[in-house]
Formats: sequence, C-alpha cells, structure tokens
Amino acid sequence: MTNPANIPVDIKLHRKSRILELSYADGEHYELSCEFLRVHSPSAEVRGHGEGQETLQTGKIKVNLKELVPVGNYALKLVFDDGHDSGLYDWNYLRKLGQNQQQYWQQYLERLEQAGATRDPDLSVVKIMG
Repeated sequence: MTNPANIPVDIKLHRKSRILELSYADGEHYELSCEFLRVHSPSAEVRGHGEGQETLQTGKIKVNLKELVPVGNYALKLVFDDGHDSGLYDWNYLRKLGQNQQQYWQQYLERLEQAGATRDPDLSVVKIMG
C-alpha cells in the first residue's frame, strides 16, 4: 500500500546532468542520479529472487534515462538507455532511495571494490599482488 506522503508532487528529469529530481509535499527533495537508480533497480535482474541473489551492476556511470512511464497511481517504470526497463519503482521505494541515498551509495561502492569492479564501462580493475 502506498503511503500518500510518498507520492512526489513534482518529478523532473535532467538529462544533461543525468539526475531525477523528486519533490514532496512535506518539503523533502531528492536528486537521484540515473546511475544510482539503475544500480538499485527493483527488478529481478538486479535484485534476484531472494536474499543473496543480487547481481552487482557495474559500468553504469554513463547510463541515462530515456523515458519515465507512470504505472497506475503507484509507480514509475524507468527506461534506461542501456536497455534496462524491467523495474517498477513504486513511490515508497523511490522515497526510500532518496532517504537512504548516501548509505546505499556507500554500500554499492564497497561492493564494487570487493568485487574488483568499476563504475566505468571503459575501465577494468587489475590488482597486482607483490
């Protein structure tokens, strides 16, 4: 069930800066990068079908949104320019992403580092042991 307070009163997509801006009636305001939204997609492709089945998304630093598609009164379907379009971002989830953005981003960066992966699709990480 969607909490009415979690429904944005204004949504703006800034394509040049790759930012989705969400504003709420209570004055809260979040700017979420397309990369952040992409790597935190609620789709099964990213989240898996249960705890521990997540797929780490790498090389998404340049990803952008092509389209925002309203889904009923409860969600947005985000269509990314890398072809990903299977996640439905319900209003509660979008608000949660905004509220926890710094924590979630830091956790993502730590997972990338542990995996020896990178945000840039044009780079590879090589660790030299000596």
